Amino acid sequence: MTLATEMVVSLRLPTETLYQGTAIRLYGVAENGAFGMLPNHIDFVTALVPSVFLVTTVEGEELIFGIDEGILIKKGHQVDVAVRRGVRGEDLASIKDTVYRNFIAVDEDERVARSALSRLEAGIVRRFAELQKPQP
Repeated sequence: MTLATEMVVSLRLPTETLYQGTAIRLYGVAENGAFGMLPNHIDFVTALVPSVFLVTTVEGEELIFGIDEGILIKKGHQVDVAVRRGVRGEDLASIKDTVYRNFIAVDEDERVARSALSRLEAGIVRRFAELQKPQP
């Protein structure tokens, strides 16, 4: 049995691939706490929580991603990560601002859209109730 020196990593969003390449180390945060992963880690599946996700490339470069909830699957030397939202940052300080701008703004937009949808649903229910009333 030979030991691997790298993993093939895919970090995907619903609409695009955020990162695809080789890595020698990963760091993430699951529902039950933080974890690190090296190429010969046992096969593994976990749910990720909103956090910082680090990828160390074969060249030694540390890539920093701010991610939303998602799932990580490691099988053999392939690691697939699927997250709802994610952004790449240059350093830990900048990732905080980037996450805030991208995630918080989207959350506010989603809240406004959900509120509008609730008003539409309530209006439809009222109209159906009016239709069921006996006409004089």
